[in-house]
Amino acid sequence: MKTKDLISWNTLIGCLAMHGRGVDALNLFIRMKNAGQKPDGITFLGILCACTHMGPVEDGLAYFQSMVHDNSIVPQIEHYGCMVDLLPRAGRLEQAMDFVSKMPMELDVVIGAGLLGACRTHKNVELAEVALQRLIELEPKNPANYGKMWPG
Repeated sequence: MKTKDLISWNTLIGCLAMHGRGVDALNLFIRMKNAGQKPDGITFLGILCACTHMGPVEDGLAYFQSMVHDNSIVPQIEHYGCMVDLLPRAGRLEQAMDFVSKMPMELDVVIGAGLLGACRTHKNVELAEVALQRLIELEPKNPANYGKMWPG
């Protein structure tokens, strides 16, 4: 490819991240920055996705902070979703709940269900009850929310 623009960088980073090649995605991100291309919110979505699938929680937190503080990008619900997916995978449920409580937007069903599923995986009934209550507030007539509390 002769000319690489932000769209091409983001496409490659996102595809690598989604297909389990997180290290390659992060290396490409470094190449992108070295080439002088400024990342945007989509770039960081790919980077956070890579971290989620690879598991380096501290790296994911550092990239999230860099997105906000170094790049002046306002996180969207999708960025928070990646972080709420990343933290419980490392057993950091309380930190994920704290992250959700500090979001500047309302919790959505996708993040709430993911959080509830993580509570179930880690057998944390106390936090599961909090997550379930939030889901019930969002979707009071969805019986599937209750089914997520039963052991699998």
